Amino acid sequence: MISEEVKTAYDNFYTNSDVAWRMLGAKYKAQNIADVCKSIKPKKVLEVGAGDGSILHFLNDWNFAPELYALEIAQSGVDIIQDRKLTLLKEVQTFDGYKIPYEDDAFDLVILAHVLEHVEHERILLRELKRVAKYIVVEVPKDYRFGVDERMKHFLDYGHINMYTPTSLRFLLQSEGLEILEDKVSMTAPETVKFNEFINKKAPKTFSKNLKIELEYRIKKALGNFLGRKKQEQFANAYTVLTRKSDSNLHIF
Repeated sequence: MISEEVKTAYDNFYTNSDVAWRMLGAKYKAQNIADVCKSIKPKKVLEVGAGDGSILHFLNDWNFAPELYALEIAQSGVDIIQDRKLTLLKEVQTFDGYKIPYEDDAFDLVILAHVLEHVEHERILLRELKRVAKYIVVEVPKDYRFGVDERMKHFLDYGHINMYTPTSLRFLLQSEGLEILEDKVSMTAPETVKFNEFINKKAPKTFSKNLKIELEYRIKKALGNFLGRKKQEQFANAYTVLTRKSDSNLHIF
């Protein structure tokens, strides 16, 4: 179970942080989830760590699945999700961060988007997700890169206590008996970078700054397409993986 201190921190987060910013980020997270899940047609979907329901908002609008469910540690998040009155949402409730209050194989798909980097006991949570669903889709930010050890406070301020590369996430998932079916690397979209720069940080919006953001994105995109997957993973800001559970469990020695 998560500590009361952590629970309180996330309660305050959903009460105080910017709605427009979360919705903009959620649009791209939801699109990544939809992209890697094209090969399956889930009917009953659970989002674990659903936050304020921003991702569910888009999945609901896109008719991603006939039945949506949500779990969140913060009551403030649950309250906001309920206030959205999503037509496909069947149930939303709080949980203790680890124990999923549903029976074995209750869902076709579980979504864990930008949650694993916050979880102290990540393997315990993954085993619970594997227990309740056939498919699991995971998205994490790609925080780990050159100079990351000099920016610890930055990541801790966002609650990120774990860092992943595509390789390290694949190892974690596969070592827990999850078969990788589809994956996707993605860079932060220019409109998101601009929103953060000009709205959140209140930096002056200039033609040169605007152009720099657009050019940097396009150059990295082109280089990634030309040089292949390794370069795409280097430039990526997020990594999304669709997995299927197997009967395999963690074996050491």
